[in-house]
Amino acid sequence: MENQQVLKSGEFLVREITPSEIFIPEEFNEEQLMIAQTIRDFLQTELYPIVDKLDAPDINLMKATLKKAGELGLMGIAIPEEYGGFGQSFVTQMLAAETVGAGYSFSVAFMAHTGIGTLPIMYYGTEEQRQKYVTRLATGEFLGAYCLTEPGAGSDANSGKTQAVLSEDGQHYILNGQKMWITNANFADTQVVFAKIDRDRVLSAFIVEKTFPGVTVNPDEHKMGIKGSSTAQIFYTDVKVPVTNLIGSRGEGFRIALSILHMGRIKLGANVLGASKKAINDSVGYANERKQFGVLISTFGSIKYKLAEQVIRTFALESAIYRVSRDIDIQIEKNKAEGMDKGRASIEGISHYAVEAAILKVYGSEVLDFVIDEAVQIHGGMGYSAEMAVERGYRDSRINRIFEGTNEINRLLVVDTAMKRAMKGDFDLSGAAEKVMANPEQAAEPRLSSEGYYEEKMRYLRNFKKAILIAIQGASKVFDKKLVQEQEVLNSISDMVIEVYIAESTALRVNKLETMKGADAVALYRDILDVLVYDASDKIRKAGCDAVNCFAEGDQVTKLVNAIQSLSIVAGLNVKEARRRIAAKLIEENQYKF
Repeated sequence: MENQQVLKSGEFLVREITPSEIFIPEEFNEEQLMIAQTIRDFLQTELYPIVDKLDAPDINLMKATLKKAGELGLMGIAIPEEYGGFGQSFVTQMLAAETVGAGYSFSVAFMAHTGIGTLPIMYYGTEEQRQKYVTRLATGEFLGAYCLTEPGAGSDANSGKTQAVLSEDGQHYILNGQKMWITNANFADTQVVFAKIDRDRVLSAFIVEKTFPGVTVNPDEHKMGIKGSSTAQIFYTDVKVPVTNLIGSRGEGFRIALSILHMGRIKLGANVLGASKKAINDSVGYANERKQFGVLISTFGSIKYKLAEQVIRTFALESAIYRVSRDIDIQIEKNKAEGMDKGRASIEGISHYAVEAAILKVYGSEVLDFVIDEAVQIHGGMGYSAEMAVERGYRDSRINRIFEGTNEINRLLVVDTAMKRAMKGDFDLSGAAEKVMANPEQAAEPRLSSEGYYEEKMRYLRNFKKAILIAIQGASKVFDKKLVQEQEVLNSISDMVIEVYIAESTALRVNKLETMKGADAVALYRDILDVLVYDASDKIRKAGCDAVNCFAEGDQVTKLVNAIQSLSIVAGLNVKEARRRIAAKLIEENQYKF
């Protein structure tokens, strides 16, 4: 696997790959499917019967449920065997994150513990720290939390005021400060805490135990959703933290925080995928039982539209999730082969794909918001009742657009990070853009008479990418270093990039599936891809024209707008019939089986 060539982060903007080079969910092996089934069984038997009690909230019950998950080994999936885990691949970790995503607020507590609460120590800690803490976190003996946000430092994490000062005897750091919105705060045994040592400009990271004198946890916050998860402020008053509990080196905390955020974003993309599938199952189950005007509401065209659209967006998200997960696995193996420490190899592999992590965080959280909103609508008045699962899902969904960096921050990161990677030499963005800008109105590739189904789709995608290059190059030339301040323009370009990555991932998946199972088996998947690309063309045209109208002047406006419109043209499609076929399968199966 380490010898396989994969795209670098953001490189999809200028280069294509073949379907054989990606991983698709249909390739999960028996062990991976067993792990997913174990989690599903856990949710069914241990979680769903008590979900109302958890949301009461009952923090002790949440703690006990997490401990049960630890006893089953579910907390050690990402942890190497030598530290008490199962050392599973990143693809498997993402499948686990997806499956647990159907677990409402339990999912939040579980992911905070297994991800940001444990992995900073696993990835950046010393051998002693791993043996002392990671071995216990992997089994659920210890539960973990991650303490970055402060009252005055949210998205701008490095502006935090929490201070650490070396004691006179040099044995401890004396920690003073305040953290807020800390998940698992009221039962976590260990806290990964970020603070500045002395007058340092950047953060350092520490392992703090809740039993250290001077650690005070406030009562839990009252929240709109995810009510079962513990969320509270934590205060540190002259807390003596052993110098051996510094994670990584002094001043490395900001880098650790950013890297862990990349991981959190990409795993959140998987998490919301599981929640989306759960909401689809709730939607179709209700539509197949509820009658109006003497017939099941699942027979109504408007309901079929909603069900199909839920499926299309969820399937597309899933395609992108597992495409990048395999890329990360290959990068991790490459890092190990080059002699990198196992922990560092993993986090460097994950954080390399920062562009895709931001894409999946934004797209995934917005897909779930759409899917669960439509689920409530399909349920009608019952969807507004706390008796129904979709009411809880609706409230719980909203936090995902804020978690792990707001969607606003992540949209800006999509473009900014891709441009920075290109400037670093990872791929030639400006060269490709200049080629398109030399004659933008002639940039669109014409249709060839010999063109097959997938060749047509890839031509559309190449044209979409050229539209993005026009927007990036034009905006860069006009705004130069001030482009970072033009957030509306960056948002438009980001939306174009997101649409292309998701559509390309779906096209590659459907194509690969056809080579595995034959054309007849993928007819419905072609419907999904057709509608997705058809809708993407409209979104790309709108976002591209919006961007151009913000930076171009005079004749240049007409020239570039015409180019964007030409590059975003796709063939017409009977979307009604395509969606009806997709909905028919969902209605017949009575659950998501795509």
